[in-house]
Amino acid sequence: MFKIGRNDRCWCGSGKKYKVCHEKSDEKNLEPFAEQGYPMPDRSLILTPEQIEGVRKSAKVSVAIMDELDKTVGEGITTNDIDTLVSKLTAEAGGIPAPLNYEGFPKSCCTSVNNVVCHGIPNDTKLKNGDIINVDITTIIDGYYSDMSRMYMIGEVSEEARLLSERTKEMMYAGIDVIRPYMPVAEIGNTIHDIADKYGYGVVRILCGHGVGLDFHLDPIVNHYRSSKKSMILVPGMVLTVEPMINMGTHECDILADEWTVVTRDGSLSAQWEHTVVVTENGAEILTI
Repeated sequence: MFKIGRNDRCWCGSGKKYKVCHEKSDEKNLEPFAEQGYPMPDRSLILTPEQIEGVRKSAKVSVAIMDELDKTVGEGITTNDIDTLVSKLTAEAGGIPAPLNYEGFPKSCCTSVNNVVCHGIPNDTKLKNGDIINVDITTIIDGYYSDMSRMYMIGEVSEEARLLSERTKEMMYAGIDVIRPYMPVAEIGNTIHDIADKYGYGVVRILCGHGVGLDFHLDPIVNHYRSSKKSMILVPGMVLTVEPMINMGTHECDILADEWTVVTRDGSLSAQWEHTVVVTENGAEILTI
């Protein structure tokens, strides 16, 4: 449980004393989970309304960049062209692309084509008819981070590729829709995996969603596959990503020699969609929309 005095300001940022704000709801909703050994979030993971507004402003920039990519990504351009545009638009907005130089990553965004699951490094290879590509951006504005990705269909893609992208998007939204305060974060993955099973897809297990907002990667870990392990309890004010990576074949992946690019082991296509969301008193609000 939270280490907070009854007369201290509430963790939620309301400005009220804890005893007149969230104390009773915490006792009712969190104590049963705490008694069963579920991890509780550190108070630093619960953003104040002012901090959430900071993430919201960052998210507006991320969405604007993605909307420009919608007009640009197509046959004949290179993934380096995409990266250059992301870098330019981020700078014009007064922001910083979080991936650039993050633990040695050399580019401003990730571009993952066909069987690349994620963390694809932009290069001079041109996109061609039939390709599918995920573009993943993370924008820092005034110290606040927002993270999102979209899939793009290049020219005439196969029916199975189109369905993989559409169904992965469906799974992302299903994972977001299930979010409620005072629930284990693993329920997101359980929901997504149930849908993936229906379609016969593999759910990537070596990568996950994560807390975000005040830094690039924070708790909680947001797995997108089914798990019975006790996972962190979500409370209002937590900001996290839901970003399922779904393979047309098995869930198994490999990391290439560049130590970044993740590919499907069986060479099958992979898709990913991602939003940054904040847990509210009633559910979740998508910030990157």
